[in-house]
Amino acid sequence: MAIDVDTARKVAKLARIAVPESELPKVAKELSGILTFMERLNEVDVTNVKPMTSVTPMELKRRRDEITDGNQQESVLANAPDTKEGFFAVPKVVE
Repeated sequence: MAIDVDTARKVAKLARIAVPESELPKVAKELSGILTFMERLNEVDVTNVKPMTSVTPMELKRRRDEITDGNQQESVLANAPDTKEGFFAVPKVVE
């Protein structure tokens, strides 16, 4: 896919990047190269490739999903700057 100078100008404006008029042909060529590379990546067959979290094999740490009664209201509110009736007290922001 080829990017022309007008498209490069529009992309630069949308990205809020100041690109001098003399640099627009170079930017258009670079954007075209990026899109060409991405099109080549779409041709790679990845049907049997499992998703990875890293290039090295890793197991994510998991914990048992156990239901507890919680009952930690006092410890949760201990560091709150202001509480009222067992809840966080915050200043009114909408009138």
